[in-house]
Amino acid sequence: MERELEALARELSIPYYEAALPAHDSFHANRVRDLSLRLADECGDAVDRDVLSAAAWLHDIGRPLERTGEIDDHDEWGAGEAADLLAAEGVATDRIAAIEHCIRAHSIRASSPEPETLEAKLLFDADKLDATGAVGIVRLACIVGERSGRTGEKHAVIDDSSVQRPATADRPDVSLLREWARERLDELYTDPGRRLGASRWEFTESFFARFADELGVEGER
Repeated sequence: MERELEALARELSIPYYEAALPAHDSFHANRVRDLSLRLADECGDAVDRDVLSAAAWLHDIGRPLERTGEIDDHDEWGAGEAADLLAAEGVATDRIAAIEHCIRAHSIRASSPEPETLEAKLLFDADKLDATGAVGIVRLACIVGERSGRTGEKHAVIDDSSVQRPATADRPDVSLLREWARERLDELYTDPGRRLGASRWEFTESFFARFADELGVEGER
């Protein structure tokens, strides 16, 4: 049943990601699936991998609609949509409820419920870890790019606030990416997630140190 449910969830999710931008597309969902199962292997407790994999594929199906303003909360909408899709395929109600909770609780926004199950915590951690390290830096840069130039928002610049340049001092800069990554790592729930997060943070710090050098903050090496 595990492979069947995961395959079903993947099949159901893919059409929703066709309009997604790179930071929240089907490749992101696949990475989160892989990461969540890796964390599950390392946590030492029994994990419903069936539920976890399905939730990973479905967790961001509402992102494209949220981005265009058609819905307000991709977590809430996505959980309900996933539940309807799975129910139509005859998936057991307890499995649907477990997947629905994972999706509702995967965000760091204040309105999201706390993840209560191990599967929800693993999905949360995997999703946040995909915003750290080398992949995370690229993803966060994509997110900044998506937001730049929207009505009422200023364009982000490739710069660093530690360098005093009046022309860019009032605009978002790359230090925002570092803050976003740190914010997500500080919220992790599981020991395997925190261990992997620490490793990825080392790379993140080294990247921004190099970035500062290239801007001439301390002299490029």
